[in-house]
Amino acid sequence: MAQVVVNEPNRWRLETPGASSWPRSARPDAAKKYFMVSADGHANEPANLWFERIDSKYRERLPRVITDKDGVQWRVSEGHRPDRLRLSTLEGEDQLRSKAGAEPLGRLADHDLDGIDVELILPNKGLAMWATPDPEFAMAQCRVWNDWAWEQFANHQDRMIPAGAIATADHEGSIAEVQRLAKLGFKCLTLPCKPIWGGHDSGHVNYNLPHFDPLWAAISDANLPITFHVSTGRDPRAARGNGGAVVNYVSHSLSPTIEPVANLCASGVLERFPEIRFATIAAGIGWVPWLLEAMEEAYKKHHFWVRPKLKNLPSDYYRAHGFSSFQEDKAGLDLAESHKLDGNFMWANDYPHHEGTWPHSAEAIERTMGHLSDGARAKILGLNCARFLGIEVPQRFRH
Repeated sequence: MAQVVVNEPNRWRLETPGASSWPRSARPDAAKKYFMVSADGHANEPANLWFERIDSKYRERLPRVITDKDGVQWRVSEGHRPDRLRLSTLEGEDQLRSKAGAEPLGRLADHDLDGIDVELILPNKGLAMWATPDPEFAMAQCRVWNDWAWEQFANHQDRMIPAGAIATADHEGSIAEVQRLAKLGFKCLTLPCKPIWGGHDSGHVNYNLPHFDPLWAAISDANLPITFHVSTGRDPRAARGNGGAVVNYVSHSLSPTIEPVANLCASGVLERFPEIRFATIAAGIGWVPWLLEAMEEAYKKHHFWVRPKLKNLPSDYYRAHGFSSFQEDKAGLDLAESHKLDGNFMWANDYPHHEGTWPHSAEAIERTMGHLSDGARAKILGLNCARFLGIEVPQRFRH
């Protein structure tokens, strides 16, 4: 990691009440350190990755950067509205984040300084792979990511676990890719929050329908956990003008991640495929207690409309199968133990994204987790994600 220059807008990240009363620490050099698994990290793929590797018939359709007559650069793709690039204005550690994570050894050094023992790696530029109404084009992009991610990280899966990407609108292609990735040795998959790209359309297939049962069967047979990352399935930049950056983040990026959770928990999918475990990624956790109660209310009070009749309440299926990652979510953490969800929440530093806590994760953890019991902190900081991914906790952390 290059020297971190903490510019003025980021000085708040250094604030901490300390953790002198904690029996264990999130500090990387602590004698008694928590086992820390970041449930959400992002690769820094080469800009020309898809252009060089994808089938030539798709090359001209790939997301690309154009420069307009005024010299302004825009990122364009089939599914997103044009997005103005402003990276040249970044300074200090904001600029550092935009460049970090490009190669494995550099990532490991960054993680060592931030206290991360293992990370789950998801696409970065590749989050745009699903931004097309053409499912076969989306799957072709996913295969490029999967091959590259395996080449980059396969030899480091003790610490860096890449998630294989699936374009679920291509149903047959998805099943074949799940089976291929399982044979390669992938330990996790990532699916778009909504299989058909774009705004809501009840005519589109969605994860609640039996249409996807063959895919769930393939995922169950492979014993691979699945993730749903924010901003996949629809364009998160839907608002324009004043406050747009906040409106888009809250309303069009985070909130649609509720949809796949309700789809799986209310539809009977998890009764038919009890081996499935799933996680929402980067959407926070404060909404989870509300969602569980809302699903219970709907199931009980709308019983005359509800199909199918489930063996348990929809909320029970989340508790048994579901996980949710967050970076800093004090409201959600305040509810974690009282709602018995400390076994479902997974912390992440979201390296190297600006929403994340890297390279000041210890301070963020100390700001937000002081009220938790030591056991709850241990689960949320690493043990839950280890269980989700099916990885072994090193002996030195088993106490």
